[in-house]
Amino acid sequence: MIWRFGLFDHTFEPLALTHWALLAALGLPLLLGLLAVVFPLKRAWPIVLASVPVLASGLVLLFAYDQAGLLRWQWEIAGVHLSLRLNGLSVLLLLMTQVIGVAAALYTPGYLRLSETGSLARWLWPLMGVVLSALSLIWLATDLLTLYAALELMGLAAVGMLMLSGKVPALVAGMRYLLLALVGSLTYLLGVALILGHWGRLDLQGLADVIEPGPVAWFAAALIGAGLALKAALFPLHAWLTPVHESAWTPVSALHAALVIKASLFMLLQLWSILLPDTFYAPRVIAWLGMLAIVWGGLLAWRTDSLKTLVASSTVAQLGYLMVAFPLLLGPDIAPLPRALAWEGFWLQLMGHAFAKAAMFMAAGNLILATGESTLKGLAGTSRRLSLSLLVFGIASITLMGLPPSAGFTAKWMLLQAMIITEQWWAVAALLTGTLLTAAYVFRMFRYSFDETAPRHRYQPLAPGMDLIALTLALIAFALGLLAHFPLELMHGGSP
Repeated sequence: MIWRFGLFDHTFEPLALTHWALLAALGLPLLLGLLAVVFPLKRAWPIVLASVPVLASGLVLLFAYDQAGLLRWQWEIAGVHLSLRLNGLSVLLLLMTQVIGVAAALYTPGYLRLSETGSLARWLWPLMGVVLSALSLIWLATDLLTLYAALELMGLAAVGMLMLSGKVPALVAGMRYLLLALVGSLTYLLGVALILGHWGRLDLQGLADVIEPGPVAWFAAALIGAGLALKAALFPLHAWLTPVHESAWTPVSALHAALVIKASLFMLLQLWSILLPDTFYAPRVIAWLGMLAIVWGGLLAWRTDSLKTLVASSTVAQLGYLMVAFPLLLGPDIAPLPRALAWEGFWLQLMGHAFAKAAMFMAAGNLILATGESTLKGLAGTSRRLSLSLLVFGIASITLMGLPPSAGFTAKWMLLQAMIITEQWWAVAALLTGTLLTAAYVFRMFRYSFDETAPRHRYQPLAPGMDLIALTLALIAFALGLLAHFPLELMHGGSP
């Protein structure tokens, strides 16, 4: 399966324009974030201008890949080989990161104007820039050293963003998150050290050629898997996730839930495809934990009275769908057709969830900001004045429930096909159960919102565009189901 990650030889030399596009994709978010500290942003129009070269860099890389196939860059610094590659999957994840990052940046000025954010708000911009640049590097990197550096930069910046509110609950939750993230980093590094000591190399393509199944590979995979699972909030290592979102600012929650935790999951699948090719037990352990995550996350979201807890707990359950697919992606004796269906469904589910979850957090933040209420009961009657925010929440929920014609429906249909072909009926039951639980907690939220007997709120007007930005992300998740053939064809291109 490693060829699907672009880990194979290719002789095409990237053009000069592609070099500049790569530099812009990796460096511009960080540079623009630093400039925003010196020149604080109070309106959205400078962000619109700044987003043009960022999005253009992604489109240039997309065009270059479409014309030439796999692209590779390699450098040697102080005897250490660093390498990047651009294949169909990485360019899709890069574009997803850029679009969601631009949307979060456009949403932020209005949110900061209406919230009591204090003097630390200006530091949100460079931290956001670090997160987006590090994420872009993770999608492209093909050596363990670069992956670790990008993962640490992203993690530390994410912790900083989550603690910017300065509230005691945010600081406590942020410190817990930081300590657990450092434990995950240490565990990951121990696995990398074991690989380097035994095989003497860090590049993924070279490791794929020399690694053989055995105790060293299994132990390294266990260490790396545990560290990345902790960072990705995979069940049962998810306890830190909900508290950090309770006190976080809305654009921070949108970025974190949509993108940050996906990076660790991407690395986990990529590294396990090298360390544990065609293994039996490890993917099934992940899958059974994914089944528990679907049920546990759904029950937490269904029972909570906090809107942010509902959205955050939903993330735990949605990650369970991806975990359940691991035996189809890494397990032995899987026929080409169900493996291909699982591969396509996995990444389409991940992308659909990213756009829908960012939109859902923004819609939830708008409801809380306009009413001053954070509980479901406190939001009773909001349909009278906040219909657009509720519409966004509803469209995003369609993707999370997997209703047609959203990305969630198309992705789950592919996963279900693969599971039925391979007769994994327990996985089929898990997906169907998760869909019912998602519908239960979503409709519970709407039951309060459309309560016509509730007293009328005093609403704070939202800044122009806050609902429209969220609506755009929700519609992208919705349209991905109808236009799924474009990203799926892109993922299949450039194969050896």
